[in-house]
Amino acid sequence: MFHPSPICGGRARSASATPSRKRTTPHIITLTSGKGGVGKSNFTANVALQLRQFRRRVMIFDADLGLANIDIILGISPEYNISHVLSGEKKLSEILVKGPGGIKILPASSGVTEMTNITDQQKIMLLQQMEELESEFDFLLIDTGAGIASNVIYFALAAQTVIVVLTPEPTSLADGYALIKVLSTNYRQNAFKILVNEVTGEHEALQVFKNLLTVTDRFLNVSLDLIGFLPRDSRIRDAVRAQRPFVELYPNTTASKCIKRIAKRILMMENDPMKSDLGLLWRNILPAAVA
Repeated sequence: MFHPSPICGGRARSASATPSRKRTTPHIITLTSGKGGVGKSNFTANVALQLRQFRRRVMIFDADLGLANIDIILGISPEYNISHVLSGEKKLSEILVKGPGGIKILPASSGVTEMTNITDQQKIMLLQQMEELESEFDFLLIDTGAGIASNVIYFALAAQTVIVVLTPEPTSLADGYALIKVLSTNYRQNAFKILVNEVTGEHEALQVFKNLLTVTDRFLNVSLDLIGFLPRDSRIRDAVRAQRPFVELYPNTTASKCIKRIAKRILMMENDPMKSDLGLLWRNILPAAVA
């Protein structure tokens, strides 16, 4: 099912005024992909900074637990990471680090194979400590690994909004569809936002989205919403090399304007009442372990 949405172009409705905050718990957004290398973490970092520029309190949870990326993209070197929490050495509140613009980051570890499949008990410990932080943020962005591993599925289910990042490559489209299929068929997750990266413009983004929609409409009972696109731009890669967000380094580019528009669309979902209790939400996806 297609929900038409304005993306980067003149047809988008004006969102000059950002909605007032009403929530006392964060809106949880999981950003994921079927395939690696599609620019998901870079998108996460930049949309987080843009939300922060809209005066929202934002935390990024780098949930690619064994292959950290967010800290590299943002040019920070955390002393501690999620592995120290899961081992019991630190609490989540003790490993939080400040990134550009005042966003907060829960850093992942890198090259630690044990982090790729954390246990149910470890997941429970994470959610318990996350509940202690929930009143401090308006948005929690969970940047997962790629594919259909158990960690990816868990964090996709632990969100009000799931954004699947694609590129025009056929492999990205196929793997994105596979991820959506697993989440919808096995776990009844039936609503997805789609972000198409590295396109020549809106026309190509719409074509990629329609190609995915053709397959999901035929085989799955899901709702897809095109939340936006990012253009292919060498300055995005330049910003990654400089370890700075491109919305900060190149604020007047088309890519930065697209991020701003996407962030405004995210703000429209801010007060979604569904799944507003973080602890209840996460416990619902681990009923056996919690019992």
